[in-house]
Amino acid sequence: MNSPRSSGRLRDRQKARPTGHTNDPDNRLVARGLERNWEERLRALETAEIELERREKERPRVISQAERDRLLTLGPDLAAVWNAPTTTSRDRKELLRTLIEDITIKVDRDKAAAHLALRWKGGALNEIDLTLPRSRPATVRTDEDTIALLRRLAAHYPDGVIAGILNRQERATAYGHRFTAGRVGSLRRHWGIPCFEPTACAPEGELLTIKKAAGVLGVAPSTIHRLLNDGIIAGEQPTPGAPWRIRLTKDLKDRFNSDAGEDFLPMREAMRALGVSRQTVLQRVKRGELAAVHVMRGKQKGLRIKVIGQQPDLFNPIS
Repeated sequence: MNSPRSSGRLRDRQKARPTGHTNDPDNRLVARGLERNWEERLRALETAEIELERREKERPRVISQAERDRLLTLGPDLAAVWNAPTTTSRDRKELLRTLIEDITIKVDRDKAAAHLALRWKGGALNEIDLTLPRSRPATVRTDEDTIALLRRLAAHYPDGVIAGILNRQERATAYGHRFTAGRVGSLRRHWGIPCFEPTACAPEGELLTIKKAAGVLGVAPSTIHRLLNDGIIAGEQPTPGAPWRIRLTKDLKDRFNSDAGEDFLPMREAMRALGVSRQTVLQRVKRGELAAVHVMRGKQKGLRIKVIGQQPDLFNPIS
């Protein structure tokens, strides 16, 4: 868009353009040529004036001496302005943009260091060496409670059984996956946890699975489960959801006989002889007040209770 000043000049020059004064054809041809040249010169002049006006606007304004003196007095107060409670973060950024011409940064990742070159308005240069923080990616690891449980279980169970126990407890790997034998094995090896190694023969006092204990004692696993539920024999469970294990002791082996004496009666006969309920008999067996054996062969096969002749205080209420 033309400025008012240039538009006015153009109108004045257009009024002053040459025109033909006669009707002579030769004069008209010369006039047309002169008018065409005049129009071209006017357009070139208008373009030059617009460019001159643009450059005048972009030319930095020269400050006065009073303005220069005022700016020089603000220098010592920059620290006060920077630290003033009324100065916002945005104000500080604007102040830095005003004072700093450019910043050159060189980063040495191997040494975790950076070199900064700050060039200020006016040509001053400052160089700063900075130590960069060493960033580490977040470590993804299984929770410590699961690892501690794995240490306990690995002494008694193979990886596949441990995986089932961990899944029944709704535990997951570090990435939220269900446990498998392979994942348990990888986790165990990572933490240096020895794997389960079954022994050829069961030493005294060893913890055995119900299936293995049944094989050693010569009974069916269902019999061990029943005696375990009744409290006749004791079992151990390292954690909820883990298979029960039976500690193989001499006392436990002695309670599984091929025969029993005449004073050992079947449960129903023992109940009638003692005049109490089955639950009461089982409670006394648990506390060791009544002896019990499991006969494995013959007509007496099954649980037998030893009935003592005179025990007047045996079934008194427990205080």
